[in-house]
Amino acid sequence: MGFPMGKKKKLKAKVKALKARLAAAEATLAGVAKPAPSVSPLAPEGFPKLPVIAGARFATAMAGVRYGGRTDVMLAHLAPGTVMAGTFTRSATRAASVLDAQAKIGLDSRDGAAILVNSGNANAFTGAQGGDSVQAIAGAVAERLGLPAARVFTSSTGVIGEALPHERITATLDTLTGALHEDALPDAARAIMTTDTYPKGASATVTIGGETVQIAGIAKGSGMIAPDMATMLVYIFTDARITQAALQSVISRGTDASFNCITVDSDTSTSDMLLAAATGASQAPLIEDAASPEGQAFATAMNGVMLDLAYQVVRDGEGATKFVEVAVSGARSDADARRVAMAIANSPLVKTAIAGEDPNWGRVVMAIGKSGAEADRDRLSIRFGPHLVAYQGQVAPSYTEEIGAAYMQGQDLVIGVDLRLGVGAAKVWTCDLTNRYIEINADYRS
Repeated sequence: MGFPMGKKKKLKAKVKALKARLAAAEATLAGVAKPAPSVSPLAPEGFPKLPVIAGARFATAMAGVRYGGRTDVMLAHLAPGTVMAGTFTRSATRAASVLDAQAKIGLDSRDGAAILVNSGNANAFTGAQGGDSVQAIAGAVAERLGLPAARVFTSSTGVIGEALPHERITATLDTLTGALHEDALPDAARAIMTTDTYPKGASATVTIGGETVQIAGIAKGSGMIAPDMATMLVYIFTDARITQAALQSVISRGTDASFNCITVDSDTSTSDMLLAAATGASQAPLIEDAASPEGQAFATAMNGVMLDLAYQVVRDGEGATKFVEVAVSGARSDADARRVAMAIANSPLVKTAIAGEDPNWGRVVMAIGKSGAEADRDRLSIRFGPHLVAYQGQVAPSYTEEIGAAYMQGQDLVIGVDLRLGVGAAKVWTCDLTNRYIEINADYRS
């Protein structure tokens, strides 16, 4: 039996009114900015004081690429004589800016250089339009700074598959070029953030040939973190005098021991890029060989900066509450050790157990077994920090669940595995996997 005509009209009117109220509420909510994410509990105390790098100037601007009310573009202008080196994601779907930078990085030039970075939009999987955007930005920057377009490097980070509104970026060039300053690197670190909860910076000073060389770097990265490289953008600046080949050697080796050894969620980005610029403004002797004593001293300092930034990326992993080192020794080879370490670090079962402060060492056993590396159940041992957990195929007599649970309450944890098969070793760094990670990534584009 249907509704009487009068009641049916009233019901329709109520539904219509309810829909109108719902639409109004949605419109109101759409206009309200989402609250800024709370800072990761693993964050360092404040942004570090970075040294001035002679020959490098920086500026930031609000382009409104995706975010409102915050800087989202940064420009670095580098003096003539600067040499550039870089490492890039090997993703088969890498972004247009990555492909462009890869083509330019080895070019020999005495001209200056520039780096322009936007956050909020990755300019990835955008077809020919993506390449056009890169060329438009590089051409506009080159014209403003009097550089060849081949010496302008661009990076984009953020949402994949949306066309980059590059005209919003080029419209900020008057602001950017007018604000260039040698002290603005910390501002640049903030402008390149996406889901990061804090800006990331690190520095080092090294003496080469009796002269001081400065190194300063910034990074962004919080989710989609895994080799090769890790979802991140990194920019490192130094006043060292060094050839392009030597700088590239230092950067490539340093990446393997830092950014290629971190993982948050096992996913590799389309936009990973590390660019290093050496302005040559110091009085130190020229480094022509990365294997020379001077080259090794420089590499040690550079590696320290890169590892510091890599740690900070993991400590800002989306939703992270634990920083975890996985140290594997006694493998048949370093490659096998790395396979085991990454299998543990990427295991959702291991990572969720850590989030729940559950000392579930059986999940570590599982990860070792699935890694594909050679392993012998009755020879390997597992440690949580200093505590021997498992040995010779069974739980260690000295271990108790209470010991493991107490250890898991810490913020900085170490999972140690000794396969007792050889001398291969590897270390990787990861974080736990929490409900907050799901919340961030379920809501990323909305």
